Amino acid sequence: MTQTLTGPARAAALAQLPGWTECDGRDAIAKTFVFKDFAKAFAFMTEVALAAERMNHHPEWSNVWNKVQITLSTHDAGGVTAKDIDLAKAMEAASGTATLRK
Repeated sequence: MTQTLTGPARAAALAQLPGWTECDGRDAIAKTFVFKDFAKAFAFMTEVALAAERMNHHPEWSNVWNKVQITLSTHDAGGVTAKDIDLAKAMEAASGTATLRK
């Protein structure tokens, strides 16, 4: 089983992911991406879906028009692992002109 990230390893991993925050009440990280329009948001989701399939690691997400809200946690490990960090990095690469929405 994959180990959850804690302490300095977790802090270092999150430092590489601007705008990603730890979730209150559970061991997960989250970010909301905001795009120019629905088509750009959907294109992002499509690219991320293909990456998630290749990684065999899938996000919790929702989409409303130009916003994509994402939460990552490795369920079988009970928290945030390197798998989540890798998928978040892939999302950052796929985001293009997305802007952070707090």
